[in-house]
Amino acid sequence: MDYARLFRLDGRRAVVVGAGSGIGRESALALGAHGAEVVCADRDEAAAAGTAAEIERGWALGLDVLDAGAVERAARDLGDVDALVFTAATNVRKRLLDYTPEEFDRVTGLNLRASFDLVRAFGAPMVRRGRGSIIGFSSIRAFSVEPGQGVYAATKAGLIQLLRTAAAEFGPSGVRVNAVAPGVAETPLTAQIKNDPAWYDAYAGKTALGRWAGAEELAGAVVYLASDAASYVTGSVLTVDGGWTAVDGRYDPPGAGC
Repeated sequence: MDYARLFRLDGRRAVVVGAGSGIGRESALALGAHGAEVVCADRDEAAAAGTAAEIERGWALGLDVLDAGAVERAARDLGDVDALVFTAATNVRKRLLDYTPEEFDRVTGLNLRASFDLVRAFGAPMVRRGRGSIIGFSSIRAFSVEPGQGVYAATKAGLIQLLRTAAAEFGPSGVRVNAVAPGVAETPLTAQIKNDPAWYDAYAGKTALGRWAGAEELAGAVVYLASDAASYVTGSVLTVDGGWTAVDGRYDPPGAGC
């Protein structure tokens, strides 16, 4: 075993959906830095092109994942894909009684239905070739909810079960499927919270490390799951949350205690 090259991705093609910004962008850059050819896909093709320009073997693809036909065409036209990473998601922060059916459809449509389409479109040729890695982004909200996050949390919990089922179904063909569950990370999706100092500090205080993650701190998980370092890892959820789920609900009593 050449452990020095365990994380290298030379000669492999990765597709990153959501590569125009945030975690998707950093994931694409990290995969490229480890030798992969990276297709930077995003609804905002100009943003995807900006990411691709920073990768030696990177190129951009305009892709609206809400268009199932476009997803199928992309999977067909791209040919052999060794790794699929998808990060695109949306959230409407409202309590359940305030939600509209249109908002429900918008959140579930992008977070769950589009994920279903991506897994099927890119997973089928991987199964036929007998290799590949699929990495979808869930969230700690799949396990730990708060008021106003119900629909988002439901989609992220559903995504984990979708990916675990894909792992079971695709595994006999040599295809691995895993989820990454971030905690609070500074991305465009969390801009509303970042701009509220009280909210920002409260979330930072929920973690063991006492801070938010930078989007780049999620990229290592993606490289790991895409590489041979994770050759026996499938059906797993890699939580990258600064210890949030380990200490959620903690109480630090005064004094020594026991």
